[in-house]
Amino acid sequence: MTSRVHRPSSVISGGPARSALGLALACVTLAMLTGCSTEDASCGGGEYPVMTVGGTGSACVSNGDEPPKGYVRYPEGKVPRHVGDKWDTYWSTHTIDENGKIIKAPDAGM
Repeated sequence: MTSRVHRPSSVISGGPARSALGLALACVTLAMLTGCSTEDASCGGGEYPVMTVGGTGSACVSNGDEPPKGYVRYPEGKVPRHVGDKWDTYWSTHTIDENGKIIKAPDAGM
């Protein structure tokens, strides 16, 4: 007589922990292959970021639309792309005045 031991598939495959690890690795690989980032974007697709004149507030505007009154586009090459990136951090202490000049932000507490 032959004895057969039946093992649940979760024991053979490594169980839920291994499945979660596989899923996480697949997500990271997909992000790398598609050029996507796991960082929070400053604005969604089809939008660009703008900042308040004389302050550190920001908003997102649909591509093709002009910034609303009281807002201005970020200077070229100094546009924040992700929350916490170099330019997002910079613009938390700087702003653009009504003449278009970059200045220390009055509400930055410096």
